[in-house]
Amino acid sequence: MGASVSNAAIETYEDTVRYLAQQSISRLRPHVMEVGVQSEGHNWDRLGTQEATKKTGRIVATPEQDYPWSRRKSIPVVYHTGDTAEHEEINTMLIDPNSSIANAQGMAMRRAYDKEIIEAATGDSRDGSGNVVPYDTSQNIGDGTASINFDIVTETTERFMDNDIDPDVEKCMVVSPRQARKILQLTEATSGDYNAMRPLTSKGYVESWMGYTWIVSTLLPDASVGQDGSEEYCFAMTKRAVGMQVNKDIWVRVAESVENSFVWRIYTAAQFGAIRVEDEQIVRLHLATAI
Repeated sequence: MGASVSNAAIETYEDTVRYLAQQSISRLRPHVMEVGVQSEGHNWDRLGTQEATKKTGRIVATPEQDYPWSRRKSIPVVYHTGDTAEHEEINTMLIDPNSSIANAQGMAMRRAYDKEIIEAATGDSRDGSGNVVPYDTSQNIGDGTASINFDIVTETTERFMDNDIDPDVEKCMVVSPRQARKILQLTEATSGDYNAMRPLTSKGYVESWMGYTWIVSTLLPDASVGQDGSEEYCFAMTKRAVGMQVNKDIWVRVAESVENSFVWRIYTAAQFGAIRVEDEQIVRLHLATAI
């Protein structure tokens, strides 16, 4: 902080802080299941399916079909960030650096929620005993040779249908800025003849199309087989796909440090963890980088 705070010194005559461009909200948190608990882990119980059978007579035995139970377990971790401000630096500034730093740290923490959700969505999960459950690669679509297009979106919907996902359930599609640009080039997404949901908004990208809420994220990982940057992963999910355990939501402390010349210390932290609960509720798209 001490090396850069002079950029906002009084000589610049600034009365507000211009935050460098950054994602300031959690875009994915509203699209997952969330519980507020205080525990070392949270079990997300899962109940499998069985088929009903015909009753073949009167007073027959009650069927006992043993519906399969399983569980996934989320384990919370602590995310934190901090910075300092000297008293003499505060005296030469027209803005309160403590408040500004706290706001910037809050933005960083909200991005951490999205990173945790993205990692949980398509990474390894774990069962109730802590055993690793790898991502089900049968839920992949594409081979990295094509960017997003109408056929890929309909194939994604087909995969959800094959999994018997309720068509009325809320679904979102998480894509990179490159794929969002590619969508804007699709007549099926932007024309009122195909999309009656006011597809082009002031945000500059399609927000609702083909039954999905479209979310643009810069936090998505590149495909490991595309080290030259020509490939990337995006994904679609329902709200039942990922569970988020929040032990303690974002909190901030601003205090003087006795050990370090009574500088102001600004500290922000949260404790949470995400886990993929139902594999069938996520489809990962292996796409080519839009050119």
